[in-house]
Amino acid sequence: MTPQELLKQLYDDTLVGNGPAVLELTHTGLAMNLGPEALLYEALIPALEEVGARFERGDFFVPEMLIAGKAMAGALEVLRPLLAETGAESIGTVVMGTVKGDVHDIGKNLVNIMFEGAGFQVIDLGVQVAPEKFVDAVREHSPDIIGFSAFLTTTMPMFKANINALAKAGLRDQVIVMVGGAPVTQEYADVVGADGYAADASAAVVRAKELLQRRRRAALPA
Repeated sequence: MTPQELLKQLYDDTLVGNGPAVLELTHTGLAMNLGPEALLYEALIPALEEVGARFERGDFFVPEMLIAGKAMAGALEVLRPLLAETGAESIGTVVMGTVKGDVHDIGKNLVNIMFEGAGFQVIDLGVQVAPEKFVDAVREHSPDIIGFSAFLTTTMPMFKANINALAKAGLRDQVIVMVGGAPVTQEYADVVGADGYAADASAAVVRAKELLQRRRRAALPA
């Protein structure tokens, strides 16, 4: 198998969520001296971008996204330390968590995988995350983006509580706030004062990149 054939096969197997094959091809590629960046940027990320595109077209649904995401997550476990060794820069840091009172994490985990696949560093705080824990994470990690996830309508008010906690700590302007989850809408995100909202994991990555580019452009000297 040539390096190009391996990358093509890795792309195809990621697309259909064949986890064992993705893991095996990742190890094989590394043994063939294909660098971790080549595997990530020439096969894994393009495959996940195609998964997102198919989801948006209605050709793929949440199960297909989850399966592909899990397949890629297995490869990332292998590649992450190697990418760190090569000094590969992430495009930004994201702190993510499901809000206090909510234990749902499937959607959050899928968003995390999509973010990692797109080149972000993700710090996952887990579920039932209290406002003060989000504040502490912003202080500790200085992320570009903080993401609040809620699956229950009863826990959505925590978005506002978290944003208020960031403001009280003097950190609100230092971070982009994104919100999401099954019952969340753009209108609700606007009401609570979030910077961004996305209806699904694929859209979340696109929106995050847009918001980050806008912030970085605004920070450039005139």
